[in-house]
Amino acid sequence: MTGREYPPRPIVGIGIVVFKADQVLLIRRAKPPNVGSWSLPGGAQELGETAETAARRELEEETGVTVGPLHLAAVVDNIRPDPAGQIQFHYTIIDYAARWLAGEPRAGSDVGEARWARLDALEPFQLWHEAHRVIALARRLVGP
Repeated sequence: MTGREYPPRPIVGIGIVVFKADQVLLIRRAKPPNVGSWSLPGGAQELGETAETAARRELEEETGVTVGPLHLAAVVDNIRPDPAGQIQFHYTIIDYAARWLAGEPRAGSDVGEARWARLDALEPFQLWHEAHRVIALARRLVGP
């Protein structure tokens, strides 16, 4: 078991939807849960850290990218029981939207790959349905 499996309470996760022209920044997870899956950059908030600081830190650690102003886009619950019905993972994810400011995507901590994906060509990435919803909400916030 990892420290995040079978938690006594939900873990606050932070996600960030970064846009550059008609592209969104995606990462491929290198650690559980969802190893090998494509996702939005993000991770767990640390004790004493604001949500916005966590978003910027996770983005920099995972991709090397920096962004301008952050806009709250959505809050998503990711609750995953094991086969016996016990809660194995429970994240409450605060998702922010932002526009790219600097840096070229590179795989950093917890990430196997980081890259820009065209918004009209997301199907091959097999994103979680909530990621598609959050990307659409985020795009409305920061514009085309």
